Amino acid sequence: MSSNKSNIYNTIGNNIRKYRKEKGWTQRELADKLLLSDSFIAKLESVTYQTLSIDTLEQIANTLEVDIVKFFEEEK
Repeated sequence: MSSNKSNIYNTIGNNIRKYRKEKGWTQRELADKLLLSDSFIAKLESVTYQTLSIDTLEQIANTLEVDIVKFFEEEK
């Protein structure tokens, strides 16, 4: 796996965690709203390499009420 791939997934995962916490939701609460497993959300948010489809990312963005583009922004 290239470091660029792992970096983008880490960035996305960190942002999912950030926006989820802003909502005050646990990983399980987000997973339940998306009909996904909480282990899938946990893997997305961790350094574990977890791929996801754009459709799933869009569902997460819609559920968190965040523009999907925000998931690609690196912390400054």
